[in-house]
Amino acid sequence: MRILHIVTGLASGGAERQLHLLLRHLPAHQQCEVLALTNPGTVAAALRADGITVHHLGMRGNRDLGALPRLARLVRAGRYDIVHTHLYRAGLYGRLAARLAGVRAVVATEHSLHAGVIEGRPVTRGVKGLYLAAERLGTTTVAVSRQVAQTLHAWGVPQARVELIPNGIDAARYHHPPADRAGTRARLRAELGLPQDGWVIGGIGRLVPGKRFAVLLEALAGLDGAARLVLIGEGPERAALERRADELGVRDRLVLTGERDDVPDLLTALDVLAAPSTEETFGLGVLEGLAAGLPVRHSACPALDELPPGAAPQARRIPSEAAAYTAALRDLRDLRHLCRPDGLGADPLPRPAAVGHYDIVRVAADLGALYDRLVRA
Repeated sequence: MRILHIVTGLASGGAERQLHLLLRHLPAHQQCEVLALTNPGTVAAALRADGITVHHLGMRGNRDLGALPRLARLVRAGRYDIVHTHLYRAGLYGRLAARLAGVRAVVATEHSLHAGVIEGRPVTRGVKGLYLAAERLGTTTVAVSRQVAQTLHAWGVPQARVELIPNGIDAARYHHPPADRAGTRARLRAELGLPQDGWVIGGIGRLVPGKRFAVLLEALAGLDGAARLVLIGEGPERAALERRADELGVRDRLVLTGERDDVPDLLTALDVLAAPSTEETFGLGVLEGLAAGLPVRHSACPALDELPPGAAPQARRIPSEAAAYTAALRDLRDLRHLCRPDGLGADPLPRPAAVGHYDIVRVAADLGALYDRLVRA
């Protein structure tokens, strides 16, 4: 079975990293290739390192209609059994190109969809109309959470066309034996210029307004000078965050790592994961923090909302306000110092049930079964 995944870009965002992870765990008989409409970033390099063919269409913008016939020709030449699109622009162009090329099974995953927001942008009447027109060209739309599925239904997408398959995490990659973890933690703290015995807060995700990382900068300003903030990711909000850090007087306590493909290792350098976003459709970063054994303070995580309360006892939901994060982070720091007066990093917390529920092996098996059903049909 030949499958082409079409994605808007391959920078190191949540949807892009999720695609990479899925391709590592799909059944062996499902041979996948990836096409990026634009911006083949670090995830493209990682996919190629895994032996996966990556195409780059070189699309110049949302209205580059000349890209459509090129895309259709590539799909037709590849003789794919399934085309699977990811993210809004890829969903528009990819589903139409797949139909023009004669592909009968066309899947799209909705990674970031709310009632009035898609991928961090407001949903206008035109955006919604285009989305629904493209959706009708597909076979199945995959929702990564019940929240996304409910939004699709509210927009008028029939329930029979929606499949709920959540995001997943490679739980095994976040487990470090104690000696290895201590060494990795020390090495990465030195690399990032972090004090070995300091209190380090972390955030994961694209540097975009919806992630609300400025809340963490304001919280950092309310903590003592030994605290540091590490933001793992890249995006258009980088310069604005740097300016805000300057205004708050905490620029020298902020570390921006840029795009990284070693997130499981980077998490060993942290003491707590903070996620102030209020517009999550899944909450992948929260689960990554839990898998790494970190306490987590977050403001939205549909993935946890769909599980019993005891599935992640080390995660606590708090308002997306600087004062709330300052208080919560200070309490965690004081507890850490009470447990470890020497100031050294605490041992990782036990892995909660939520991590096992969203293990990528289970999620990829569900997606593979969907592909098999579509091809048989």
